[in-house]
Amino acid sequence: MQTRLTQLLDITYPVIMAPMFLVSNVAMVKEAMQAGIAGCIPALNYRTIDELKLAIKDLKAAKVKGGSFGFNLIVNKSNIKYKEQLRVLCEEGCDFIITSLGSPEETIKQAHKAGIKVFCDVTDLRFAKKVEQLGADAAIAVNNEAGGHRGNLSPQELTNQLSEALSIPVISAGGVGCKADIDKMISYGAEGASVGSPFIASVEANVTNEYKQACVDYGAKDIIMTERISGTPCTVINTPYVQKIGTKATWIENLLNKSKTLKKWVKMIRFSIGMKATENAAKKATYKTVWVAGPSIEHTKAILPVKEIVKHLVD
Repeated sequence: MQTRLTQLLDITYPVIMAPMFLVSNVAMVKEAMQAGIAGCIPALNYRTIDELKLAIKDLKAAKVKGGSFGFNLIVNKSNIKYKEQLRVLCEEGCDFIITSLGSPEETIKQAHKAGIKVFCDVTDLRFAKKVEQLGADAAIAVNNEAGGHRGNLSPQELTNQLSEALSIPVISAGGVGCKADIDKMISYGAEGASVGSPFIASVEANVTNEYKQACVDYGAKDIIMTERISGTPCTVINTPYVQKIGTKATWIENLLNKSKTLKKWVKMIRFSIGMKATENAAKKATYKTVWVAGPSIEHTKAILPVKEIVKHLVD
């Protein structure tokens, strides 16, 4: 399973444990590295810069040959911590950064000065070509089977388009829950896969057992899109609570979104409310279950250690 991704990150298998808001943590990434893959954590999982620094130091001390670690940065204006997070990552050091939701230009410039590779989330060929021109080391093709905020194209269509048009490696994100899925993505032209949802039901994940068990009990048919978390369509498990509150923005949100002046503030408020609801569902036992996941939970049959989940993906 040697590909350009394994060469880029010096890892044993062409798999990145995807960064998941509120789920990914140091313990998970340590186990991922021990198992021979790369692990990534959203920088926003840390409330303070000091906490982020401690996580970097901990992962650097735990790094082993065949494993790799990185962090995800939201690079648009909604992330007021972005510049400070980027500065700390470059000063402290990590193997790679994954950028999302905005232009990666500044991240690529600063990270490359520090010897850090940059992979960019993309959902279409136009943006993929743009990040390649900016100097990205790889494009992460976020398809319509990804968990959370997903793309519109199928894994095959998006991966084929990007791999044929780009000279940089393409990493497929979405729809991978077992070894056969990874083989399929590589056959489409990908150099590896970014895998998130199967790791929610890991022993090391710091979320409630209810959230983990939901990933075992529910399957691909139970994943739906909702606008009620961030204002942008996002995949969640179709629990009774999600059915109760509905998946569409409220009439007043739709009305306010038509105002150029108010639209930005409405989205910010909706994002804040939605993230708090997601955090409560992930960290507390509550009937208000808004659990983010993708259809690849179809292959999740038990709560297992990270190393066992990796084995299932690569063996």
